[in-house]
Amino acid sequence: MNTIKGKIRKIIYQNNNGYLVALFRVKQADKEELKELLNKTITVTGILLGPNEEQTYILTGEYINNAKFGWQYSFKSYEIEKMTDESAVIEYLSSSLIKGCGEKTAIKIVDALGVDAINIIKENPEELLKISGITLAKKDKIYNSIMANLSIDELVLKLKSLGFSISECSKIIHRYEENTMYFIDNNIYMLTEIIDFNKIDRIFCLNKDENDPLRHKACVLQTMQTLSNRNGDTYYFKDEIENALKSLYNLNLSQDILDELVDDEKIVIIDDKYFLSIYYEMEEDIASNLFNIKNRLLNKMGDIDSEIAEIEYENNLKYNDEQKNAIKTALNNRITIISGGPGTGKTTIINAIVRIYISMHKLSPIDIYENIALLAPTGRASKKMASSTNLPAMTIHRYLKWNKDTNDFAINEHNRNYHKLIIVDEVSMIDVNLFNALLKGLTSNIQLVLVGDVSQLPSVGPGLILGDLITSKAFSFCPLQKIYRQSETSYIPYLAKEIKEEKIGDDLLSKKGDYNFLETNENNIKAMISKICQMSMEKNLKADDIQILAPVYKGANGIDNLNKTLREVFNPLENQNEIKVGDVIYRENDKVLQLVNNPDINVYNGDIGYITKIEKTPGFQKKENIVINFEGTYVTYTKEDMKDIIHAYAITIHKSQGSEFPHVIMPVERHYQKMLYNKLIYTGVSRAKKSLVIIGESESLRYAIQNNYSNNRKTDLQTKLLYIFRN
Repeated sequence: MNTIKGKIRKIIYQNNNGYLVALFRVKQADKEELKELLNKTITVTGILLGPNEEQTYILTGEYINNAKFGWQYSFKSYEIEKMTDESAVIEYLSSSLIKGCGEKTAIKIVDALGVDAINIIKENPEELLKISGITLAKKDKIYNSIMANLSIDELVLKLKSLGFSISECSKIIHRYEENTMYFIDNNIYMLTEIIDFNKIDRIFCLNKDENDPLRHKACVLQTMQTLSNRNGDTYYFKDEIENALKSLYNLNLSQDILDELVDDEKIVIIDDKYFLSIYYEMEEDIASNLFNIKNRLLNKMGDIDSEIAEIEYENNLKYNDEQKNAIKTALNNRITIISGGPGTGKTTIINAIVRIYISMHKLSPIDIYENIALLAPTGRASKKMASSTNLPAMTIHRYLKWNKDTNDFAINEHNRNYHKLIIVDEVSMIDVNLFNALLKGLTSNIQLVLVGDVSQLPSVGPGLILGDLITSKAFSFCPLQKIYRQSETSYIPYLAKEIKEEKIGDDLLSKKGDYNFLETNENNIKAMISKICQMSMEKNLKADDIQILAPVYKGANGIDNLNKTLREVFNPLENQNEIKVGDVIYRENDKVLQLVNNPDINVYNGDIGYITKIEKTPGFQKKENIVINFEGTYVTYTKEDMKDIIHAYAITIHKSQGSEFPHVIMPVERHYQKMLYNKLIYTGVSRAKKSLVIIGESESLRYAIQNNYSNNRKTDLQTKLLYIFRN
């Protein structure tokens, strides 16, 4: 046995038991025969729990030549190196905060000046000139950088010694300022607002007793949050918390800890339901605010029928009875819910509600802006609303003036907006947190119209807002069943309805004017999709016209693999500039997807754009900028910003919600496993506007349509609504 020391550079594979295959940068080796590995990246294999690329590991094992995979270091045990004072100083000096000082120079400085090197440099920067390789110019850069960070260097060193990266140190100090050391010393788990919980927990366990009650309470709260994130629940049963706590943190659930968390007002226990207080209060606030809105008196409008008739005449259309009822209900009630699948006319209903409201209230253009707000949870959905109504529409985050740094909303219960008609589309996508924030930012003197498709996937975050509002029967509800055929060959809306109702007939596999199912096994899916895309391009269709939707990222037919293949179909390398970000190569004209909301640049989660330019500035201060066009909004990203971007030739069905695409291709095969269920397939099908091709195994498609496992979210909003409206 021998040992090597270094850091993980990349995890190639890891299973649930902690076994991993990773790339490892070797910094030290104890045996002469391993010296050739120094400063090289090698493959390591073994069991390592909670791998952290910031941490230095000491691995004990053997460097072996595997017959199948070649040379790799197979380790039997590992230790986490606790950062010494000297190593913390070296990391600080070699960080991006200090100009002119790389790791080699930092080591020389600490070797020469010791652990007090920074204070020595502050008092007498000329000491640096005694160290070989440090010129007068380099001395000035190092000294000026240290002095520029005078107020935070000791704090950074303390955080670095605990195991935080420089970027994390910067985040922590920016957020907590003079309170940073108080939280570090008294409750480091407060930092989980901005730093990954598991990293905080590892740092705590390295420095304190892992059975400390402070840790126990933090882990219980994090376990409950993990259950919410994983399952969408707003409450849990005790045995769920117990099992997850043991699995995640190897802790047994203590009744004393639960009692303390109740006393601390962190959790609420009602009968056998265990709530995080934040979710309990959110659902209570939602119920209360909706009650206040609904019970506000509203003057009924006059002759709506004649207004509807005028719109029908002007636009050469005919509303059915369901649609007329939805329009009149929305205009004459405080709160109205409208739900229907594709082709049922939700968009035309929104347009009619807005037009009649403007007409009957005699609103001027300025009045319209001040009285009507059209909102949606995604950028693409809000753009669709704006296009159909010819009025401004925006994301809920933008409307509430969300601050991405603090995760707060400037529009809130202390600073409300005063619009009178609020129409929210794609409500099925809205979680309990966002809906609660929206209601807090509105007055009760409003008319609220909630539009969506209750059969679609629920929100990514916890809650089941649209479903709970409908099942509570506390509000005016207008279901839309009748489908308007767009053309004689239109079948997609009917297919969506059949999937929703789990009616699997012969038409499922039959070719229609706008639909086709292509039977093939998993090995041919990628090639068939490529072929269809090539044929489509020959018919002058572009990447913007065709969207591939798949349920998962990994696997042979996962999104990552599909994107690699499809990029070479839609955007083969010719003379475009390229840039490598991690293991992904982006090139000019690539189709990309935004992964997070960024209101500062008016780009939101789910927005699709194209890379128009990759700029590289050579020299010491090398810069790399990527310009992306999001439907007319041009945004410049640095290489570091590209963590918020992925290729978008293929995207997840979840990310497609709130969008429509002219032509959709959707692979379905057994290795998608638990992602094969009714709501997912229904949502994917309902994204297609002009044509839909499903490729794969008919057996897997039938299984998915009949699998309704996604209907089991545990939420309490319906109960709270029933209680408040009955009392």
